[in-house]
Amino acid sequence: MGRSTRLAAAWTAAALLAVTVPAGAAHAADPAPRIDLRVLVVDDGGPATEAIRAELDGAGTPYTAVDLTDGGRPRIDEAFLSDTVDGRPRARFQGVVLPNENPFGTDSPEMAALASFEKRFGIRQVDAYTYASPKVGLNSPQGTGYSGPLDGGTAQVTADGATGPFGYLKKNVPFEDNDPSVNESYGYLAAPLAQQEQGATYTSYLDAPIPGSTARGSLIGQYTHDGRSELVVTFIANQYQSQFRLVSRGIVEWLTQGIHLGASRNYLGVHVDDVFASDDRWDVKRKCTPGDVDCPGNPAPDSPPIRMTAADAQYAKQWSQSHNLPLDLAYNGVGSEEFKAEHGGTYDPLLDQLRADQKSFRWINHTYTHAFLGCVQNTTVVPWKCATDLFGNVRWVSRTAINGEIGNNLNWAARQGLTLDKDELVTGEHSGLKTLPQQNKDNPELAPSLTQNGVGWIASDNSRERQQRQVGPALTVPRYPMNVYYNVGKATEQTDEYNWLYTKKADGGSGTCENSTTTTCLKAPLDVKTGFSSYIVPLEARIAMGHVLANDPRPHFMHQSNLAEERIGYTVLEKVLSDYSGLYADNTPLVNLRMRDIGTEMSKRAAWAAAVSAGKVTAYRIGSTVTVSAPAGTQLSATLPAGTVRNDTRAAFGDAYAGLRSGWAAPAAGQDRLDLTLPAGATPSARALTSATAAAQPPAAKSLPVPEGVTARVPYGPGDAAARR
Repeated sequence: MGRSTRLAAAWTAAALLAVTVPAGAAHAADPAPRIDLRVLVVDDGGPATEAIRAELDGAGTPYTAVDLTDGGRPRIDEAFLSDTVDGRPRARFQGVVLPNENPFGTDSPEMAALASFEKRFGIRQVDAYTYASPKVGLNSPQGTGYSGPLDGGTAQVTADGATGPFGYLKKNVPFEDNDPSVNESYGYLAAPLAQQEQGATYTSYLDAPIPGSTARGSLIGQYTHDGRSELVVTFIANQYQSQFRLVSRGIVEWLTQGIHLGASRNYLGVHVDDVFASDDRWDVKRKCTPGDVDCPGNPAPDSPPIRMTAADAQYAKQWSQSHNLPLDLAYNGVGSEEFKAEHGGTYDPLLDQLRADQKSFRWINHTYTHAFLGCVQNTTVVPWKCATDLFGNVRWVSRTAINGEIGNNLNWAARQGLTLDKDELVTGEHSGLKTLPQQNKDNPELAPSLTQNGVGWIASDNSRERQQRQVGPALTVPRYPMNVYYNVGKATEQTDEYNWLYTKKADGGSGTCENSTTTTCLKAPLDVKTGFSSYIVPLEARIAMGHVLANDPRPHFMHQSNLAEERIGYTVLEKVLSDYSGLYADNTPLVNLRMRDIGTEMSKRAAWAAAVSAGKVTAYRIGSTVTVSAPAGTQLSATLPAGTVRNDTRAAFGDAYAGLRSGWAAPAAGQDRLDLTLPAGATPSARALTSATAAAQPPAAKSLPVPEGVTARVPYGPGDAAARR
């Protein structure tokens, strides 16, 4: 059976969603219980449970956290876990996340209550990080298994994992090894017990070779016993590590049985700024960029500004089509006019080529001249500061000037026959918006100009402002700066500037990194000839991939100079795309949105998160019916099995992604809730109610801190002026 067919079958089959129910427990007269769509997270403050919380937060999946380190926390008992609503038994939670299989201690009443609750309602439990032992259906790692660092190793999704909760992955799950001198991950590899307890089974979903052996040890698997199901995870990870990000979706889908509020996608959008303009070039001798305020003098004759050619434009079209990744071109019309003037004519081959291929791209107004639209800059000092009048008041770029930059660029595009939507705007250097430390608030003339010009979405710099916010009539769309600099067209130039920024003074660098709280100095300067491909590309691709795997729709941006000359920008993007293709199945494609759609997605998420946080969202499942209520005007977010339909319209819910259906929906006009019907065979068999006293006694307590010497590193580097401009 082909992968796509197998995956589709898996996520619509009862086998994936069924929960073992003790024989003889079901009674025809028992009403179907109400299962609230909320997860219980019992949190010990460790990175494993925090990572799962981050996944739930990112998707918008409601959960209740119980902090084990809080002496005043609620006690987990029958009343905390369940009650009766309208004569129907209710499970307050649809899944339980524990730090390990029993964080409460031997013979704990709280663990007994959880075990009884899970059996009674068919609720699943994730053990976020636990020791491999017979208590979870595994051999101990001593002797035939392994315990220790997993850095640089590769785990694999098993056949059961591929037909189960991890079918969105191709096969390999590599573990990071960002610094050979540091242990970044740790885990236990052990085979399932050959002889399980009566009625118990262990199904491995993710395994890896046991060092020194031909056997394979489980890293994630389902342990079913005594009417309960646990997902056993035997490696430690934090929310930023790629190995966790790869499996986090499957962990949540297994836990919730493919039915939960919230949704997750893998996004990649690329904006290319300064199209038609020329970007000043880094001077490898002066270690600065002529034209910048901190680099007086003119460019050397042999270092002209960098500008795309018609051939570069043709390549951009071909590359975009062959990689199925539309590029968003943020253009400055004056660049074309300057080119014409400098070349004694009225012809710009770049304009001619891009105009002919304009439908191959999406176009964004980047203002006519790329002027700074915030305060009037005093560039007689370095760094620059805001100019003031005689009374000490900040002088602002006028509304007339802002209107001219926005409107002139639109008018220029219309004269050239370029078609674009005027509601999207990227200002030069994201100016007009507050720019710390010099400008601590927006130019007060910006919002009225946005209103006058019909701008609904304005780009901001994610390294300065991560959260979306309102600016007059517009919402910001934060963008990630790629650390491929605006002032380079060649790999050697990029590496030279990189060395200047990130090496110590003693090594010939600027030394800025030595006094920084966010930037780590390179151990030694990179080889100018090889450093780009050997160090910069893998690092920048890894950072970008971290954003992609974090359910983050924010776009990345680079500059037209990076698509010119040696076209080094593509090298980073191709690394991201190649790595992604090697990890994910065809049913989980990258999602590429235009700027306004990214802004809309972020706006919906913010409203949804606010409603969830305020306790204004109610959602539950009774049998095959899912009911969701939220404040009027709030779009609802959910992930459900394929075949789920709205009860009001009978239309299919959401869009297909990663083997399920997910997306946004709203109740019909005049209604305050949305009812959906799950497909036949996709309803977890949790109707049976068993006595709470039938729960098994809990296993012994276990505490698994991060092993000494293991550091779960965050793979994010700082932005800088060269990347942001």
